[in-house]
Amino acid sequence: MHPWVILLRGVNVGGTGKLPMAEWCALLAEQGFERPETYIQSGNAIVGSDLSRGEIGGRIAEGLAERFGFRPDVFVLGREEIMALVETHPFASDDPSRAFSFVLGAEPSDPDLDRIAALASPSERWCLTRGAFHLSAPEGMGTSVLADRIGRLLKVPVTARNLRTLRTLAEMAAKR
Repeated sequence: MHPWVILLRGVNVGGTGKLPMAEWCALLAEQGFERPETYIQSGNAIVGSDLSRGEIGGRIAEGLAERFGFRPDVFVLGREEIMALVETHPFASDDPSRAFSFVLGAEPSDPDLDRIAALASPSERWCLTRGAFHLSAPEGMGTSVLADRIGRLLKVPVTARNLRTLRTLAEMAAKR
């Protein structure tokens, strides 16, 4: 069984996409995933499976829609991908609660880099790499106009996690 990191977009944020973690973990087990574990309340999980990335994402999205009545974007990362995301993070020396990676649902074909640069506050730094948009937001994500608009500017689905969370998920995946 291969370890996979599952990230859900928009779960338990602002009163929408309510997903109790115990029920989320139980759903994953019922769907046949090996040793599902969740981490914090934002829809992060580690599972074991020999299914493909697409099969995993589709099965999870369908199960969530059936059981909970909503279908969030599902991002599926292999163990090596989550480890590389952490190890090559361009802002790894920043406060890990204020350094973020927006995992991309697809590679952007026409990102609006000029608008991204214009929306970044003077204290923010950013970097677009294969599979992720990284942002250092010293004032926090909640006040960042850029963070709020990045999915629209990249024109692909995104979900963000801070570096602290990414490190924990990588450690959990490494133990599999």
